[in-house]
Amino acid sequence: MLKVYGLKNCDTCRKALSWLMSENIEHKFFDIRKDGFSEADLKRWLSALGHEQLINRRGTSWRKIDPSIQESLNETNAASLVLSEPALMKRPIFDDGKKLVICGFKNEQQETLKSL
Repeated sequence: MLKVYGLKNCDTCRKALSWLMSENIEHKFFDIRKDGFSEADLKRWLSALGHEQLINRRGTSWRKIDPSIQESLNETNAASLVLSEPALMKRPIFDDGKKLVICGFKNEQQETLKSL
């Protein structure tokens, strides 16, 4: 089953969940603030996507971070930063638990999800 990680009050996440239902794609939603995610999941996401794609540098959570931390962000310290501030991740994250990890919800991601 497809796992969807995001925030329940995120417009993009709500749009994605509505779309998944309309496409009859079986899924389970996890609110990253309420339900959390495992460190193993995060490491798999970072491995599949890289920290450059996973971290949302346009959001308010990113702007609140000290500039020295922003400048020193790399693959090694990205995991600890996201674990301490989950809202830094781009959302939603789609994970089938095997090999598919997708971040975001644009046409490209929708086409990939349709092929499941």
